[in-house]
Amino acid sequence: MTDITMQSVLAQMRAMQARAQGLEANSVQKPSADFTTVMKSAIDHVNETQKAAGEMTKAYETGKDVDIADVMVSLQKANIEFQATVQVRNKMVEAYQQIMNMPI
Repeated sequence: MTDITMQSVLAQMRAMQARAQGLEANSVQKPSADFTTVMKSAIDHVNETQKAAGEMTKAYETGKDVDIADVMVSLQKANIEFQATVQVRNKMVEAYQQIMNMPI
């Protein structure tokens, strides 16, 4: 990996960390949006990431000037975001089932 690519990846990781810490602080103080809006925007973001990775892959396959490392990073980002979304869904279903099984 070139130094520029590594710096770019590190910068993205730092930005994601800062966003996560900012969201964590905001969610403790005061929720800014309802749950449905947050989930819809998260799913839309995952969808856009997957589309971008697919377009990048297609561009590489057709011989356009796209670095394979960038393609692999975008595919991994899309994969990680999708897996995280699936885990959130699984936890939500589990919580729902626990609530439904509570005695009244």
